[in-house]
Amino acid sequence: MTGTLNSVLFPTAPNSRHLGNERLFNLTPLSNLSAEDRRKFVLFGRGPQNTPAFTTLHRAFEYHATTRPHAVAAMHGGRSISYSDLNEKAEKLATVLLQAGIKSGDSIGVFLTRSIPMLVGMFACLKIGANYVPQHAGVVPKTQLEHITNLTRMKVVLTLSEHLSDMPELPNVRLIALDELMKSFEFRALPTSGRRPANTNDTCFILFTSGTTGTPNGVQVTHKNVCNIVLTAPGNLGIKPGSRVAQLLSISFDMSAWEIYGALCNGATLLIRDKIIEHTASNADVIIATPSVLASIDTSVCQDAKVVAVAGEPCPQPLAETWAEFCDFYNCCGPTETTIVNTMKRYAPGSPLTIGTPTPNNTVYILDENLAPCAIGDVGEMWAGGICVTKGYLANVTLSQQRYRTDPYLGDGHVMFRTRDLGRWTENGELEHHGRTDDQVKIKGFRVELDAISTMIERLPTCRQAVTLKVSDEHVATFVAPEDVNEAHAKEHVSANLPYYCVPTKIMAFEELPMTSRGKVDKRKLLDLYQASLREKAPTAQTQPLTPRSDEVEGEQHS
Repeated sequence: MTGTLNSVLFPTAPNSRHLGNERLFNLTPLSNLSAEDRRKFVLFGRGPQNTPAFTTLHRAFEYHATTRPHAVAAMHGGRSISYSDLNEKAEKLATVLLQAGIKSGDSIGVFLTRSIPMLVGMFACLKIGANYVPQHAGVVPKTQLEHITNLTRMKVVLTLSEHLSDMPELPNVRLIALDELMKSFEFRALPTSGRRPANTNDTCFILFTSGTTGTPNGVQVTHKNVCNIVLTAPGNLGIKPGSRVAQLLSISFDMSAWEIYGALCNGATLLIRDKIIEHTASNADVIIATPSVLASIDTSVCQDAKVVAVAGEPCPQPLAETWAEFCDFYNCCGPTETTIVNTMKRYAPGSPLTIGTPTPNNTVYILDENLAPCAIGDVGEMWAGGICVTKGYLANVTLSQQRYRTDPYLGDGHVMFRTRDLGRWTENGELEHHGRTDDQVKIKGFRVELDAISTMIERLPTCRQAVTLKVSDEHVATFVAPEDVNEAHAKEHVSANLPYYCVPTKIMAFEELPMTSRGKVDKRKLLDLYQASLREKAPTAQTQPLTPRSDEVEGEQHS
């Protein structure tokens, strides 16, 4: 069976997932599959067709600034700003940027912390057809800021006066402290005509992932990419005028764009957090976070939350169970390169925890190491296609060619992205996440999935979170929270359910697992703690509490 898919074999029923009859899968690459698996490969792998109401982010925001000018756009530190005021300030700043010689396609640094001026800076960049590069000032090293500034050829960096000392020496770059500028008489007297046309395929921001080599990689994200997730269901999370959306995460993390644009492109109010997360989360209808960040929030103060979505790292099922008891809980997946998330599932308490199905206008393929389709039910590597796929890495053609490939299934110039996530299709068409390709390791000559060990330990009623790491060719260690998880019981549980070589040599328990400055579990720190425990020969690792600093709970790219 070759050629293109026909609507007789795959009818577009109301509940079927498709990208539209005008764009059908090429079946030629599926010749190794059975007829039934070919059918499911297409049926399961395609998200629904859904056209966003706007093609650029700032146009969606401007619609609400025009139709609901006095509605509160954002709140922070006891202050608020209306949609019309935020729009006016963004247009004045856009005028300043135009006067500074910024052209369409230029990159502008937004090196600051969560604040209302941050929003002004973001929308000002978009209004003139430029893109911005967000970095968390005071957390990101000066050397990295300098590298990013040089790589993107910035002419202007927007920051706050309190962070001027956090900036590196940038001799050819104009530094603008937004809070000081916005107080000035000259700024208030500026016209509000600052704008330049922007295209849906224009880059709106560049996100620098952590990178596996230690060198940050700049991912170019377009208006079209982001509009597709924040302006269609389920990615819009039901956000509407009157909703209150928490802004908890670091601005350098792609999920913060979900918070910000999910709120302001849908007419909601953005609640920007200060140091204490729970103060903001307790007042929000919608919370978006990594599982590690969410686990740090006391659910008893968030009982009014209506929707919660997690992504960025595997979600422990007990965490999903706890939150799903009183709100709509979405488990999601997707690296930065596929625009925040490209699969989602509303979790039903007591059901298997999957990462769901492709989001609208997107596709997911399970392929083997030779890029051949895997049989339904077999574990393979997830490749992502459709509108979610970003433009590639900035100034890194080699890496872009390795990770972004021509999509043989959609054709027509489409590109698919290698996520390095492992997964399989269930019989009902949902995706199970089976860790990362680099999480499959050899222990004592046997192939071991580290996530499988962690998941097994998380099934213990006393365990909230578990992370398993390879510590030698012969051994793995598991790190768990809270600190009262019993090491012997955990090992017995693994031994009873998994092969002997999966039993961790050591289980170290802490009140909280350490997090990176962006909100993921800090695996390097865990390995350091493991090595330190060997050197010290500590008799009881379980008595060592480890709690992250409040400024460490930020969120990180899934890359």
